Amino acid sequence: MIDTAMDRDVLIEIKDLVKHFPLGGGLLGSLAGNKDAVHAVNGVSFTIRRGEVIGIAGESGCGKSTTAKLLMKLFDPTSGTIEVDGKNLTMLKGDELKEYRRRAALMFQNPYESLNPRFTIERALHEPLIIHGVDDAAERDRRVRKAMDDVQLRPADYYLEKFPHQLSGGQLQRVVLARALILEPDFLVADEPVSMLDVSVRAGILNTMKDLSAKRNITVVYISHDLSLIQYLCDTTAIMYLGRVVEMGPTRTVIQDPQHPYTQALISTIPVPDPDREETPIPIKGGVPSALNIPSGCPFHPRCPYAMDVCSTAFPPAVEVNGVKVNCYLHVKGKTA
Repeated sequence: MIDTAMDRDVLIEIKDLVKHFPLGGGLLGSLAGNKDAVHAVNGVSFTIRRGEVIGIAGESGCGKSTTAKLLMKLFDPTSGTIEVDGKNLTMLKGDELKEYRRRAALMFQNPYESLNPRFTIERALHEPLIIHGVDDAAERDRRVRKAMDDVQLRPADYYLEKFPHQLSGGQLQRVVLARALILEPDFLVADEPVSMLDVSVRAGILNTMKDLSAKRNITVVYISHDLSLIQYLCDTTAIMYLGRVVEMGPTRTVIQDPQHPYTQALISTIPVPDPDREETPIPIKGGVPSALNIPSGCPFHPRCPYAMDVCSTAFPPAVEVNGVKVNCYLHVKGKTA
């Protein structure tokens, strides 16, 4: 990863991360010798520094949500490593894993499915505190009310005795944010946290997230297909395609001067409120290939308007261009077929 914050030390280091999901699992699948698998993540490597807000973007099925769940240890990798403060996440067990669960929080995409419908809001917010050993009821109540105030659900008494179905989507997502932050984590994964919400309430949620992460110096991984939101929130942006990071660097540079043809295509889809602006769409061919059968070499080459023979032979090495790391043979000197 391009070092955009030399004054901050590395919190998470991802090396050659791979996650495949076998099909036809179970005893019968094993006996039948079924080796088909969904290749969700295919060799991802980057670092995340303390206090950094990093966005991971790409089309549906590119592997961004799987990468997020691997970071949360909801999945174990097929191969590769994730190190948190120098410790291998895959090896964490018992008390060490519980401590990581306290430090790392997750906001899911759908607030309606993120909360137990049989719990009141108060009970939902008390639950993580109880699980992590905050036994003093008065202290739990203080932290719950502070969390409600932090996410601008005021007065807290109006919301605490309600059930999830009695709140709007925006209010529920603020509750989900309060629950994620109530244990004072230093790492937050937000997986499409506003995609289920009306446009009119998205800005408020995003501003709250941005303010709280900056105030508490929380490291955030923001998963989205919406580059306009990533541009607003993130210091660094990684562009994924079929389980690979194809471009990564400072968000402003990636958005304003994209180097990879796939990134250029994504940027061209961002609406700009200027009727006089000339549009120059990138002529991408066809649709996204199946993750069951990833193309050889650069996975984007079957759709790329600039594909060369070498693109189908091996995944291109990382090259630094204008402060951005890009994996594309267009930028590799001495290309050979």
